[in-house]
Amino acid sequence: MKNNIPPRLHIISLGCSKNQIDSEVMGGLAFSSGMTIVDHPDQADVIIVNTCAFIQPAKEEALEVILSLAEEKKKRGRDLKLVVAGCLAQRYGKELLGEIPEVDLFIGTGEVGNIVSHLKKSKRAAVITKPDFLMTSRHERILSSNAASAYLKISDGCSNGCTYCAIPSIRGKARSRNPDDILQEAQKLASRGVKEIILIGQDTTAYGRDLKNRPKLSDVLGDMAAISCISWIRLLYAHPAHIAVDTLEAIADHKKICRYIDLPVQHIDDTILSAMNRKVSSGKIREIISQVRQIIPDVALRTSLIVGFPGETQKRFERLLDFVYEIKFDHVGVFTYSREEGTAAAQLPSRISEKEKGTRRDEIMSQQADISHAINQTLIGSVQEVLIEEKSESKDYAFVGRCRRQAPEIDGVTYIKNTGTKIGKMVKCKIVSADDYDLFGEIIKG
Repeated sequence: MKNNIPPRLHIISLGCSKNQIDSEVMGGLAFSSGMTIVDHPDQADVIIVNTCAFIQPAKEEALEVILSLAEEKKKRGRDLKLVVAGCLAQRYGKELLGEIPEVDLFIGTGEVGNIVSHLKKSKRAAVITKPDFLMTSRHERILSSNAASAYLKISDGCSNGCTYCAIPSIRGKARSRNPDDILQEAQKLASRGVKEIILIGQDTTAYGRDLKNRPKLSDVLGDMAAISCISWIRLLYAHPAHIAVDTLEAIADHKKICRYIDLPVQHIDDTILSAMNRKVSSGKIREIISQVRQIIPDVALRTSLIVGFPGETQKRFERLLDFVYEIKFDHVGVFTYSREEGTAAAQLPSRISEKEKGTRRDEIMSQQADISHAINQTLIGSVQEVLIEEKSESKDYAFVGRCRRQAPEIDGVTYIKNTGTKIGKMVKCKIVSADDYDLFGEIIKG
């Protein structure tokens, strides 16, 4: 091992798409330093677990993976370097250093760009610095997702101060990338064969507010749409307090930009919204949704909700349930409130049992299944452009893909009957059937 850098690296990436990009950057830096990236942990001399710590279940998952690898390290009887990176390391790295001796290195979110120098060191350590790392187009990423689709992080950190969220303390304040740098990365991804670029950040609609010339998200979208070889552009994480008319108009004006809005409202009761510090009222949320559907009539609208927040009485929950029925979102994700240490909401009284939180989540999702089913039925007979992503395990359907209405990992998929295509290809399909979340189609010949 030259310079004490293990030549074979395996990265396990947990949590969100923002974390996935950090893993891809670390992989790219390691590869550039001469290391080999391997697909399986048992092939590796060093394993990096890039962790999530957003909510309690994510922390539990991360610890389970780390402890499993610690046991594996004991069994191997040979040298293995175990590194824990990301959000869990940023929050608890110094504490965990003494509790899990099998872990050689804990590095926080601010140290992503320094991964190679850390791997050269032999001494056990927890390197937790200010969470201010911001990738650029100069970082060569090892794409861990399908090459036909890739995330592009336009900003990092968050300054919104939602009372339930620990992200500002883990990821730092909102930091936007320069527009030219974003476009350079988009061009690089396009040259690598990426057909869909998904713009992400903790709050994409707050983009540019921290930069001197205050660039607009709408301009970035418009300029990106001019890049040849890109077929789809998708925008995620649009905060309802910050989404602007010019952003909606940019989506409506450019064919490449998917008519898809991810608008995480979290709740609709004004008392709860205020307690969450969401900086938007129920009336404003309804006004925004109306505006979105007016400017982009055929939009696919997604939202995320939190149930069981302190003070969510049965009446306030029913108000949220009625709202979901009224709006009829195309896609909905529901999270049960997780009480996170260090957040303002952790001190709030009127706590709700885990059992009741689960019941409320299930009630909304049951209602949403009926709504999604009804919406999907209206798509039968329509022609949809589909990005083929993988082979199907179903004997009746050869491939699985997504149409413009479907974001990866969080929405349903489109199953394709035909065998005459390949992964990474864009095809036009006629939708022949649909269930609660998924579509089923046949490729249109010619």
